[in-house]
Order: sequence, then structure tokens, then C-alpha cells
Amino acid sequence: MISVKNVTLAYGKRVLFDEVNLNFIKGNCYGVIGANGAGKSTFLKILSGEIEPNKGSIEITPGERLAILKQNQFAFEEETVINTVMMGHQKMWEIMHERDAIYAKEDFTEADGMRAGELEGEFGEMGGYEAESSAGTLLSSLDVKEEYHNSLMRDIPGNLKVRVLLAQALFGNPDILLLDEPTNGLDIETIGWLENFLADYQNIVLVVSHDRHFLDTVCTHVADVDRAKIKIYTGNYTFWYESSQLMARQMSDKNKKNEEKRKDLLDFIARFSANASKSKQATSRKKALEKLTIEEIEPSNRKYPGIIFQQQREVGNQILNVENLSKAVDGRKLFDKVSFSISKNDKIAFISKDPLAVTSFFEIINSAVKPDNGKFEWGTTVTTAYLPLENNEYFQNDLNLMDWLRQYVPSYVTDVDEPFLRGFLGKMLFTGDEIMKKTKVLSGGEKVRCMISRMMLQNPNVIVLDQPTNHLDLESIQSFNESCTNFKGIVLLTSHDHTFIQTVANRIIELTPKGIIDRLMTFDEYVEDERVKGLREEMYK
Repeated sequence: MISVKNVTLAYGKRVLFDEVNLNFIKGNCYGVIGANGAGKSTFLKILSGEIEPNKGSIEITPGERLAILKQNQFAFEEETVINTVMMGHQKMWEIMHERDAIYAKEDFTEADGMRAGELEGEFGEMGGYEAESSAGTLLSSLDVKEEYHNSLMRDIPGNLKVRVLLAQALFGNPDILLLDEPTNGLDIETIGWLENFLADYQNIVLVVSHDRHFLDTVCTHVADVDRAKIKIYTGNYTFWYESSQLMARQMSDKNKKNEEKRKDLLDFIARFSANASKSKQATSRKKALEKLTIEEIEPSNRKYPGIIFQQQREVGNQILNVENLSKAVDGRKLFDKVSFSISKNDKIAFISKDPLAVTSFFEIINSAVKPDNGKFEWGTTVTTAYLPLENNEYFQNDLNLMDWLRQYVPSYVTDVDEPFLRGFLGKMLFTGDEIMKKTKVLSGGEKVRCMISRMMLQNPNVIVLDQPTNHLDLESIQSFNESCTNFKGIVLLTSHDHTFIQTVANRIIELTPKGIIDRLMTFDEYVEDERVKGLREEMYK
């Protein structure tokens, strides 16, 4: 167990945590959520001992081992991959080195023999004799191929380093596991493996993630960081979100009788409890929800941005025709022979094992780069709004937010006064004097919110989204997701957010070096389809 007692942390006048008291219990997985800058990652660092609070203490049950997913990919450059993983069990690693140093002595004494025997016993109890094999299995599960296991960390691709550090955190079955954005850099299959691993994990897990599908799959509880406090709620992210929204509606409904409100809340808990029995963590999550009382449900204090895309006009019959497009970078074929047409009501998720492939494709159809071969043509009725992966080029001038947004007002809009611009910025939670903020001091999340304001101004009938959830907090992601789901026009997107794709897209197109896979189905259906699995293997050979 971890006990957090009276923890307070402030930087100058900014108070991140004020008298926080919590207990984290074995068998539970806690999703740590909160707005950007609320202190989620800082809280994990307090638990791990990396940051000392101004006041209070962290107490861990004696003998329990804590592991944390490290963020510095270059911290182990001179170590082999397999050793980097085994270093995750620090005590075992130290024992192994002390033992090996004793055996390396030229003047080996009787005392050395006694000490070596003690170390051998401890080493065996910790599973040391199977350590290398276990580390190798873990790496292979995370799609780090065996050919890299004995390579130095400095010599392996950057995207694999993230996976090695994840294996390091998971290695040796730690009693307490702290994971900060563990799905970053992982593909669909590997995220699925990690979800299953954590769903079956019997110890304490705390995870910070913006991936709602991941949180829903692995979490039994939500730890909400808000207003310098942390409160633990039973259930996964979706349960927390929907229950807090329902409670807010119940409180604002003056006409409904208390008995009716209570019945609605009980029905809601029962429905989620029934669904929980079908999840990976069926037993623990169902029991937790069944013990839940109405009094534990509270409305959220969060503010959600108002993302609303309104078409100036509907698309015609010709929307986008793509013929035989191909693109390679530095001799690497990103995609080839890409041909398809878009129909009305299409909401298409583009995926690829090579993330650069979809970004390059979106850049091509938005005329930012040229293809190696092929062509594309937009219909004459189409008005597009594009959210690129990288947006720095849009923020080179040091304008305030109002003047920045003014640049992108369509020519047909004549009445561009301050209230008009404030309206669009206000929907993205820029209020009061914030609209005079200079663009050069914006955070990554603020820049994305500005880009969304720009998109809403266009009144598009086609929106193109390259990783729309990057840099956004869960509130913005939730609003963005619902907006795209409700949008009457065409959506073309790529995202690491499983829920975003599953709830928005009705068609999946996968770009590969040998052509495309194009299916009219949901993302979950695509992932589970056996024929698609076979075809994907062929396409990536």
C-alpha cells in the first residue's frame, strides 16, 4: 500500500497540492487525470521520491518494491538492451554485480565464499536465474526483436528505446508500478498487449494517460487532480465522466423529484456494473462498482471547450478522388498505389505501421508537399480545414491571440469585430485578458486550441486531422471527439486515440508500402477481422 499524508507542494505562489491525503490499495489500477499543468506527472515523481514535497510524507509498506517508467531515453546509452531491462529490479541488479565481483577475485577467501552463498540465495529468491530469459520475453512481447536484445541502447532505433524503458518498469513484477503516458510510441498491437498485461496485474498501478480506451480498459479507479486536491473515484474514466455529467444534470434539474433522481443514478451504476463484468478486470471492477454509493458521485468542476464545426454548405457528389499516389522518404517507401474516392457521410480513419506515412499523405492532399507519383482532386464544393501534426509555422509572428485569429477570417465574413473573435477564442477557453496573450509564449495545448479556433472559422465541410489529441487534456479531447462524432460533414483523421477513431470513423484505410487496405467498418471491427489480419501481414512483408 502507498499512503499519502498531508502532502503539500508549491512553487512560489503556485500551489500544486494542498494537504493531500490518499491511500492506494493492492489490486487496484488508478488512472491519474487532470487538466494540463495540474500536476499529474509531478505527483508520480513525489510518489517515487524524485521530488520532495514541501510538507507531508509518502509511506510505502515495508518490503514492497516500486518501479517507474523513466522518461529519459538516453540514460542507458552504454548499457545493452537486456541489461537495461534487468536494471529495473535494482536490488537484484546490485546483488548480481556484488556476486560477480566476488567470483572475479583472485584471492577468493572463505568469507567471500560465505557471502557469495548468501547472495546466491537472495538472487534465486528474486528469480535471478530466470531474469535474462524473462527480460527477453518481455522485450519480445513489446515488439523489440531478439536481434536488438544484446545491442547497446545507443545503437537501437529511437522508437524502440521507449519500449525498452517500459519493459524495464514492468520487469520483475514490482509491487507498485508508476506509468506516465506508457502508450506513447506504441502501435495498436503493443498497446493491446499492455492493456491485457495491466488488466491482469495484481499489484498497485498508477497511470497517467490521455488515451481514454486505455484508461477504460485497465483502470478500476480514477484519481482526479483538480484545484490542488486529489480525489479518488470508483470506476474507469468513462464511468467518472458520464456519472459526473449525469450528477451535474440532476443537480440543475429543479423539476425532477429526488426519488426519481436517485433511481436514475442507481440505474446508471447498475448498468456500468453489468458492463464491467465483461471487461478484462471483470471481478475487481464489478465489485468496486457494486459497493459504490450515490453519495460518492460528484459533478465535475471541469470546463469543457465548445468545439463546433458548422458547414457553410454541404459537399456535392464529388469530394476527393485519389489516383495511384505514392511517396518515399530517404529510400523508404511510405505508401504506394493509393487509389480511392470519398463518398458522402464518410468519416475515414487513416492508419499505418509507419506514422510518417499518414502525415505525408495528409500533407500531399493539403498541397503542402508533392507526391512521387499519382494525383488527387478535390470537388468544387469542398471547403477544407486542416489540423497538421506540426503547427510551429503558424506561430512565427508575435501577435496577440485576437490579431492572430483575425488573419484567418474568411473573406465572405464582413463584420469582424472584437466580440466576433472573442466568441471563437472563448469557445476554446481563452477568456478575459488571455486573448491579448502573445502567440510565442503559448504552450503546446494552447497552440492546438488556437488551431481549432482557426478551423471553426472556416465553416468547413471536410476536416482533416493529424493526431488531433496531441497536447490536449482529457476535457479538450472529449469535446473534440464529440464534435467530430456529431459533425455532418466529412472527417479524415489519424490518431493514437483508440476511442477517438472507434467513435468517429465508419471507414478505415490503411496505407502500406504495397498499396492500401480499405474497409467500411469500425476500428474495433477492423482490428478483430481475421481476413484483415492476414492481409496486413502480406502488405508489410
